[in-house]
Amino acid sequence: MHLIVTRPRSESEALAVVLRNLGHQVLIEPMLTIQPIEDAAVDLADAAALLLTSANGLRALAQTTARRELPVLAVGAATAAAAREAGFTDVATAGGDVVALAALVRQRFRPNDGVLVHVVGSAVAGDLAGDLCGDGYQVRRSVLYGAETTAQLSAPCRAALAAGEIDGVLFFSPRSAATFVKLLLCDGLGEVCRDVDLYGLSAAVAEAGAKLPWRRQNIAAMPRQDELLALL
Repeated sequence: MHLIVTRPRSESEALAVVLRNLGHQVLIEPMLTIQPIEDAAVDLADAAALLLTSANGLRALAQTTARRELPVLAVGAATAAAAREAGFTDVATAGGDVVALAALVRQRFRPNDGVLVHVVGSAVAGDLAGDLCGDGYQVRRSVLYGAETTAQLSAPCRAALAAGEIDGVLFFSPRSAATFVKLLLCDGLGEVCRDVDLYGLSAAVAEAGAKLPWRRQNIAAMPRQDELLALL
């Protein structure tokens, strides 16, 4: 199949290797650009653990502090792998979304164990802090990177869609899906999706993409990359 991958560039390039090895053609079209926030600092005073909901957050954290002894609770396998590669040794993996991560926190820690530092970007999906604070946990958000949306689709992407060359588009976040929808509609290309499948990591992605008339919406059984690739 000929697929568009919409993740930030570093993640898209890694995923493209996997997809090409499976025999697919890949067009990388990032909907978000990740930039560390200059001079950002992370407050680890009284920290019991680090909560990571993306590999982007992990990379920003690794550039901000040299400390590696704190336990890391990662939202999914990719984020956990990035944490280990960065030198963290006490890494636990949740089931792929913030609900699973909150459940993992409750398994591993009690509310009085200390502060949970949640490393986030400038735009936060879900309400992990609100969920945990409702149970008495102390959660400190640390904004270490920005995620800017793309302003327009690239010429190769528009041309491939207009020519009917694309079989599917892969989305890993509602924000990426919503951005793609907005840009496609601005270019007057919404109708091309009648012959294109959406592949999404979650029901929230499907909702964000619902303004386009996709041929099919294929949603992963669990919010993990392997589950999404199993749909192809």
